[in-house]
Amino acid sequence: QVQLVESGGGLVQAGGSLRLSCAASGRTFSNYFMGWFRQAPGKEREFVAAISWSGGGTYYADSVKGRFTISRDNAKNTVYLQMNSLKPEDTAVYYCAASRKSYRVTTKDVYDYWGQGTQVTVSS
Repeated sequence: QVQLVESGGGLVQAGGSLRLSCAASGRTFSNYFMGWFRQAPGKEREFVAAISWSGGGTYYADSVKGRFTISRDNAKNTVYLQMNSLKPEDTAVYYCAASRKSYRVTTKDVYDYWGQGTQVTVSS
């Protein structure tokens, strides 16, 4: 089992920045691909970013490429999502997730564990 706890969400104006954190406990953190997903009201949960076990590989949705950066610190069992130039359409609940797989990491069904989510609201 892996337990994931997100933090860092909040209310920010358009153009602002936030950094989300996801602290993991349980199994060996470095054995898992980590991902961030988001879900806006009335919409499907969608992929935002993912990072490989060592952090050498990163993947982004086109909608956030160039604005968001995913990173991880395996010594601290934590994955981060730095979000810059935020837009109102980035408003959603953001979830981190852990996967033992290294393929199809942009799809939510390959992830084994999920956090409870943290709300991000971007005002215009």
